[in-house]
Amino acid sequence: MDSLPTRLLRVNPLQPDPGIIREAAAILRAGGLVAFPTETVYGLGALATDRQALRRIFAAKGRPADNPLILHVAHPQELATLARELPPAAWTLARAFWPGPLTLVVPRAPQVPDEATAGLPTVAVRLPDHPVARALIEAAGAAVAAPSANTSGRPSPTTAQDVWEDLAGKVELILDGGPTGVGVESTVVDVTGPHPVVLRPGGVSVEALEGLVGRVTIDPAVEGKPLDGPARSPGMKYRHYAPQAPALLLEGSPEAIARRVVELAWEAAREGRRVGAVVMAEEGSLLEGRLPDGAVLRILASRDAPEEAAHRLYGALRAMDRLGVDRVLLAAPEARGVGLAVRDRMYRAAGWRVEQV
Repeated sequence: MDSLPTRLLRVNPLQPDPGIIREAAAILRAGGLVAFPTETVYGLGALATDRQALRRIFAAKGRPADNPLILHVAHPQELATLARELPPAAWTLARAFWPGPLTLVVPRAPQVPDEATAGLPTVAVRLPDHPVARALIEAAGAAVAAPSANTSGRPSPTTAQDVWEDLAGKVELILDGGPTGVGVESTVVDVTGPHPVVLRPGGVSVEALEGLVGRVTIDPAVEGKPLDGPARSPGMKYRHYAPQAPALLLEGSPEAIARRVVELAWEAAREGRRVGAVVMAEEGSLLEGRLPDGAVLRILASRDAPEEAAHRLYGALRAMDRLGVDRVLLAAPEARGVGLAVRDRMYRAAGWRVEQV
């Protein structure tokens, strides 16, 4: 792909300048790519009706063609224009969580391009809760397909600078609306079956879903089991969210994890290598003053504050790349609430390399 003169425009995240939004929407309507903030992470947008622009998303990211996209809408009623039919659970969940970090997988309408769905009979749709995103979609006049605005497999971007690092020269415009709020992607829920199935945990917890619709199951792929058929959602099939250095997820008590981090950090130091650790506060407090010079420590949050951990996770993983560590050690919060999403991202960042300690 030839290098493009990528522009970066700052935009007020609460009251986006209408002129900037019109300019960005015009780029989308002309077949261009625009990166923009949502409440979860930055998205890389193309008009969902433009097949060539959709293919450009895959090229810019280096994204596998069998990894479906999420279509973003500005109003709840637009869901009906993208779906062949709508199960009752779809409206129940949309009324409760839209706008917000919830994506619904529904039967696909005939007019939805194959490029947006990886050829699947379903389509993933969400309504973001961010003024810039919603204004841009509204001005574009159609749904906007938008995966995370990063190189495929890398930690998702939570700032415009993250997007610039990965996609400068590959997209026409980056809208800088400051850091995102949630910090991990939306929860993806398939509502096409007899009961909802979580394909990707995210900013809406399984517990919150169950409070509305009763039984909710979690796809085995969330736990690293082999996929039964093609990926029905982004984040299911490939190693994702990964730093450049190999990563290892440690599981156990904070004391056991801290001991193992110290062992591995000093072992690496004796070999002239540097370790980075991304851990919870409980492990972090046990590591202070015990790591060799050159080791990097990033503390996300207390184990009982998974929302804060989610907000900080991708920034911490990208810091490991900027600081050039040779190995990354991870420790996750409990698998409840948004903590399930944080654990999922760490598992995938580590390529499912897990050590029980």
